Amino acid sequence: MLADLGARDVDHVICLGDHAQAGPQPAECLELLRDLGCPAVMGNSDHFLLTLDPGEEEFTEAQVENARWSQSQLSDDLLAFHRGFVPTVELEFAPGRSLLAFHGTPRSRDEIVGPWMDEEQFREPFDGVPATVFAGGHTHQQWARRLGDSYYVNPGSVGLPLDRHQTGEHPRADAYAEYALVTVDDVAFEVEFRRIPFAPGAVIDAIEASGMPHPEEAARPWLHHRGSPT
Repeated sequence: MLADLGARDVDHVICLGDHAQAGPQPAECLELLRDLGCPAVMGNSDHFLLTLDPGEEEFTEAQVENARWSQSQLSDDLLAFHRGFVPTVELEFAPGRSLLAFHGTPRSRDEIVGPWMDEEQFREPFDGVPATVFAGGHTHQQWARRLGDSYYVNPGSVGLPLDRHQTGEHPRADAYAEYALVTVDDVAFEVEFRRIPFAPGAVIDAIEASGMPHPEEAARPWLHHRGSPT
């Protein structure tokens, strides 16, 4: 994904949260993010890693143990960097034209909005908040929707893109690193969704080699890819 991004002519990069918790390489992920030098918002799993407080989501003891393990993998410098994530990031393109980035909604990292919502329900968290583009994450799903004279964009997930059209008890991850390119000028808005394939077998191998507790739970979203090239 970073190689694909590097081949694009972009002015700014913003990360929308959930950077290091529940994966096999929390330190490496934060080091990459720090090297990018871009602003990052505090996701609900970022907050969970730091505080062990799940917020509005249900949690299991296995998730708590994995969060403690993730903490143990981070140096004091990386923990301090992690604590520096902010609830929202605002980027001004031109006078009166801006992008507001957050994790769930502008008012909560835990709040969910999705394409299944009716119009009134979808618009309510954004009422009275000025922005040309609203950029949120949280649901690990690429989608966009008009919001009056503004637009909402969810770029998906680089590390855990979820198949939202599946049936079954456990979520399945797609083997793509997802992000979005947003272009705004004086008259127009454009969003391009990018999905960069990667080897899911390598993710499973990294989980199994990491030493993290409950590797079977961490690997579960990827197991339907078992046998794919590494």
